[in-house]
Amino acid sequence: MASRPLVRAALLVAFSVFLTLLLAFGLPAALTWLAHCAGFEEEAGATHCLALFYALFVLCVAMPRIPRGSVSVEGKAVFVTGCDSGFGHHLAKHLHKVGFTVFAGCFLKDQAGEGAVELENMHSDRLKVLQLDVCSDEQVSKAVEFIRANLEDPEKGLWGVVNNAGVSMFGEVEFTTMDTYKQVSEVNLWGTIRVTKAVLPLVRRAKGRVVNIASMYGRMGNALRSPYCVSKYGVEAFSDCLRYEMKVWGVKVSVVEPGNFIMATGILTRDIVASTAEKLWKEAPPGVQEDYGKPHFEHYMALMRSYCNSGQRDLTPVLDDITDALVSKRPYTRYNPMEPYWWIRMQVMSHLPGAISDRLYF
Repeated sequence: MASRPLVRAALLVAFSVFLTLLLAFGLPAALTWLAHCAGFEEEAGATHCLALFYALFVLCVAMPRIPRGSVSVEGKAVFVTGCDSGFGHHLAKHLHKVGFTVFAGCFLKDQAGEGAVELENMHSDRLKVLQLDVCSDEQVSKAVEFIRANLEDPEKGLWGVVNNAGVSMFGEVEFTTMDTYKQVSEVNLWGTIRVTKAVLPLVRRAKGRVVNIASMYGRMGNALRSPYCVSKYGVEAFSDCLRYEMKVWGVKVSVVEPGNFIMATGILTRDIVASTAEKLWKEAPPGVQEDYGKPHFEHYMALMRSYCNSGQRDLTPVLDDITDALVSKRPYTRYNPMEPYWWIRMQVMSHLPGAISDRLYF
């Protein structure tokens, strides 16, 4: 019997050949028909449509982002969560450099965390570091009170909030405890909702921006990642609902869906994988251990360890997209800073029938 990798490779080749044949024979006929409907001469119809199709491709894909106007950042303040490390830490410094007043929420500020200390050592009146656990109603309320008291003009409100704080976890469903599901969603989903609700009156007053950091895993699932995917799918749904409601208030809501930036953020390391794997196996019911077996479990943990060495190392695409969501007069609903492979995979899994994407990737 052929191995799974060989079967998958054969299916990918077959799918590529199918698309090639479809484009070679079906596309010209379809374009000729469209041209005929549009009133073009039949001989030149396909040529005109191909030219138009290519022009649209260049406009939408190959061209740099089209400027959509920008707002002045002078006197505007932004609240960023999860600034101890990763996206949040670099974003706080980046937005400060752009000219915003930044309120940087750090989970470890009261414990003199390295990230919080580094931000505080910038000694800038436009960068204020706050103690913030997004799971704590009390700390979120205190943070909002601090922001309101330190705004240049509270009547103009808070220009933006970037809900960046997040944690990651992995494990097959039968090895993942309910506490783990709750803990991940408490930070990634309920933390986002808690902070947004707390600052929304200030953001509405400014007709400002809500920027929620989701993930490509908020648009597609993956094996071993159900706790994370569940939380990020929730962020996507919450953001959509909020966007509909905020339209009448002039508040723009955007979602940023980063791809694989594990190397850049350090959200998962080999040490984290090793300690988590030990915990997963130790806490699994005896029946699950027996049915799955240690070799199966170790195989998937090895995959997770190799995953730690993958991904983009430069955070610039994410920082640029978040900045665009804050300063553009017409920000996008969704931003996709990710490598081409992951972008294509997300489109395939989001738009093609599940039977096809399942065969290609699982």
